[in-house]
Amino acid sequence: MADSPNRSSKLGWLIALMVIMLGALVALNMYLLLSDDSEDDSEPPVEQVAAPKPVIYVKLDPFTVNLQGDLCGQRLLYVGLSLQVADAETESHLLEHMPQLRSRMLMLLSGQSSQTVATQQGKEQLKAEILELFDPPRDDGQPELQVDDVLFTEFIVQ
Repeated sequence: MADSPNRSSKLGWLIALMVIMLGALVALNMYLLLSDDSEDDSEPPVEQVAAPKPVIYVKLDPFTVNLQGDLCGQRLLYVGLSLQVADAETESHLLEHMPQLRSRMLMLLSGQSSQTVATQQGKEQLKAEILELFDPPRDDGQPELQVDDVLFTEFIVQ
């Protein structure tokens, strides 16, 4: 029976040591969890997604032009376009110079053949030719025009 008090004393110390270690683990875990949250709040994330820029469209009034090449009769092309531009500067320049833009577009469209523009490849080629209109600057004061896409909103070959 003399061993019993010694044994309970050792068991008491062992339980106290286990409680202290468990408390230390809980405290360490809480510290790590809370410190990770506070670092995330103070530092911006590495990969921030920028807000998408609004898409700007310049709508052109529809064009009706005679097409080239058909000897049997006259063919017409009726086409409505919208230009997708990158910035407001390009939009304002195009709107300001709309008569000049429409003239160039009419010249380009009237040079097309009815057989070509009726196909999907012909439409893609016409789209590329329209985009090429904006590559070289037309005058000294013209800013660099950033036309991203040409969208056909109406397209009838008759």
